[in-house]
Amino acid sequence: MKETFEQKKKRAAKILQRLKREYGTNIGPFVNFNTPLELVMGTILSAQCTDERVNMVTKELFTKYKTAADYKNASLAELERIIRPTGFYRQKARSLKETGRIIDEVFGGKVPCSVDDLLTLRGVSYKTAHLIMAKVCGKNTGIAVDTHVDRLSRRLGLSYAKDPVKKSKELATLYPPAEYLNVNEYFIMHGRAVCKARTPQCAQCVLADLCPSAHTN
Repeated sequence: MKETFEQKKKRAAKILQRLKREYGTNIGPFVNFNTPLELVMGTILSAQCTDERVNMVTKELFTKYKTAADYKNASLAELERIIRPTGFYRQKARSLKETGRIIDEVFGGKVPCSVDDLLTLRGVSYKTAHLIMAKVCGKNTGIAVDTHVDRLSRRLGLSYAKDPVKKSKELATLYPPAEYLNVNEYFIMHGRAVCKARTPQCAQCVLADLCPSAHTN
């Protein structure tokens, strides 16, 4: 019998509850930051790069560049040198510099707190915008869909959408806004530890009885 929406919603709640019990508050690492601007720049660097490597690089970056104007006026060559270990460093350096310019000139040096405004920043995606809104603006505007959230939501049968924006919206119907950030972070933890891309460890998975894909792996 096909699962109804209400049944899926209850199963989704059980999934998150179990992940919280499994990982507790010992989650991470995620991008380290002390200011809204640091989170913006750190998440730009996190594209196709591990959070651990980003956090190593930002120790120097955040010491040297403190304001949006600092990034706007920075030497591209120097930015590229510092962030080179994160990969795609030329493109990312241009994103840091241009985002600094936009924040400085358009938003008065302050990180904006609306999804539409955040999306005007170079290197800030729909996913990144929701993380910034939750972590520094205190607004739960949507679920950030990265590779882990995409993979787990598909395997768990919560959303088969291929477009991350559509997937984010589908997942948001299954959870209350207060849980949006938790869905992202706990799915990431489980994706790293158990539900890996190439070798999912279904036999050790606390979600096996809730997962329609478990028996196939």
